[in-house]
Amino acid sequence: MSDTPRRPRKPAKPYRRPQKDPVRILAFDALRAVDERDAYANLVLPPLLRKAREKGDFDGRDAALATELVYGTLRRQGTYDAILAACVDRPLREVDPPVLDVLSLGAHQLLGTRIPSHAAVSATVELARVVLGDGRAKFVNAVLRKVARTDLDGWLETVAPPYDEDPEDHLAVVHSHPRWVVSALWDSLGGGRAGIEDLLDADNERPEVTLVARPGRATTDELLREEAALPGRWSPYAVRLTEGGEPGAVDAVREGRAGVQDEGSQL
Repeated sequence: MSDTPRRPRKPAKPYRRPQKDPVRILAFDALRAVDERDAYANLVLPPLLRKAREKGDFDGRDAALATELVYGTLRRQGTYDAILAACVDRPLREVDPPVLDVLSLGAHQLLGTRIPSHAAVSATVELARVVLGDGRAKFVNAVLRKVARTDLDGWLETVAPPYDEDPEDHLAVVHSHPRWVVSALWDSLGGGRAGIEDLLDADNERPEVTLVARPGRATTDELLREEAALPGRWSPYAVRLTEGGEPGAVDAVREGRAGVQDEGSQL
């Protein structure tokens, strides 16, 4: 029998309750609705934002971040799926859909926003603890740490097929469009990389929300006091909300003195 004294066991870390983040929980709920019910994000998100605002959970910046997380994740879903597939040890179809939604939200924060990597991983793992449980949160943590090892361009070099070998599949992964869409555009444009890439890039641009100040009822000066608001490019009644958010939270919109209207239709 050895006389070597046993090392004392390290005391177990006390359990820490996950921190609830209303912005990311709302974004997750919106993605689940899109996935489970084939809902349209632009119909699901506004009621969720309105409810959060009424509860006092959200301000304008929160609404803008939630909007970017939902729409940005969905816009780049095809690209993120290819990247996540390279980071998990099973086919992506075998990952539970709620887990995949959390991973996609994390991937977008890491690769598609200016959120620092450590904050993106930490916040997404906390979200996973809240909506998935501690066990699956560990899986989320491991996968996102792999995603965080390089930036989007680095991942695209790894997961996208070389253009010379399969141009349509390359464009589908890089620009996050279904292959059938890329094929249809390729045929319509008669082939050629420059034209189709410009079109796919434009389709991925984040749209701005454009408000119209109804003459005699609201002014653009009033609307320009909103966060990240800029004057319209052509209409004297237009104001652009460059970071999205929730137009329904704008007093003038809620009171009917202003509305959401494409700038071209204001001319």
